[in-house]
Amino acid sequence: MASEAASSSGPPLGKYLASTDKKTRDKAIKNLAAFLSDPSRDALPQSEMAKLWKGIFYCFWMSDKPLVQQALATEIAEILLAITKLSVSLQFLRGFWETTVREWNSIDRLRIDKYYMLVRRFVNASFRLLMRADWDEAACQEYNSILSSRGGPLCSEDLRVPTSLAYHLADIYVEELDKALGNPPSPNPLPAPLSTLLSPFFTLAARTPTATTYQRIQSALLDPLYTALDTSHDSDEPPSRKRPRLSTPTFPNLVSNACTIRPKEEGALSSSALKKALLKQMFEAASEPDTRDANRRKLYALWKEHMEDDEDGADSRGVDGS
Repeated sequence: MASEAASSSGPPLGKYLASTDKKTRDKAIKNLAAFLSDPSRDALPQSEMAKLWKGIFYCFWMSDKPLVQQALATEIAEILLAITKLSVSLQFLRGFWETTVREWNSIDRLRIDKYYMLVRRFVNASFRLLMRADWDEAACQEYNSILSSRGGPLCSEDLRVPTSLAYHLADIYVEELDKALGNPPSPNPLPAPLSTLLSPFFTLAARTPTATTYQRIQSALLDPLYTALDTSHDSDEPPSRKRPRLSTPTFPNLVSNACTIRPKEEGALSSSALKKALLKQMFEAASEPDTRDANRRKLYALWKEHMEDDEDGADSRGVDGS
């Protein structure tokens, strides 16, 4: 039945993926993974990928028990890594995000948490995919385009994009990157190009017309990351006077194995060098002509705050060393 749909001419049909019978859905997902992971398989036409993802979306919709949902979310996301051609993996990822953005507002409150989980699984799998490709520059740029172009979850110009998706990505993005670096597909992975991977968030922070979206990016992503980069080289110093925190993530895998843009040339940079590079990138984003004035002021203020923290830390180290 489902196996008949997974013929050489096309992927499993949506009716099998969205079947009310769990065994039929499970078989369709396995046939889908086998179909897409065929080394001879080229990218599907965009219309076919859209149909495929509509079926996958409702396959996940039909899963109703927590353990089943967790297993299915992992199985779907791992298809990214089962596909042998990077271009096909990225096309599959684009289909995921376009479908998620398009269908998001139809998800009821009883199902929303499992779709948040699915998003988390895809973010993690995406980082492992890029890591496996040695953070190929073209692949990273394509990944950023998937997130930030029209139809992507971090597009500031597309009013159809639900703000809750951007909030969720801000909440989990650096955390999942840190997890992926702690579970690499091969030993001794190249450092993550942090400036490249964070570029969509700097652009969104600069251009979003929504104050709450900017605030979420700052509070959930930028502040914790800058603080982690501070504490990694100031661990013997007292906490900053300005931002006392009871619990702040440290992102140890990311802090110890990241660079700015070119992993092979740069190698892993120190946390202080990373922070300076990211602050410079944020300042440049704030200076762009397309940046909204209100966001520009906030980004400059954030830049100044963290630059002053660096200067205070340098002064205290100088006093201790005198």
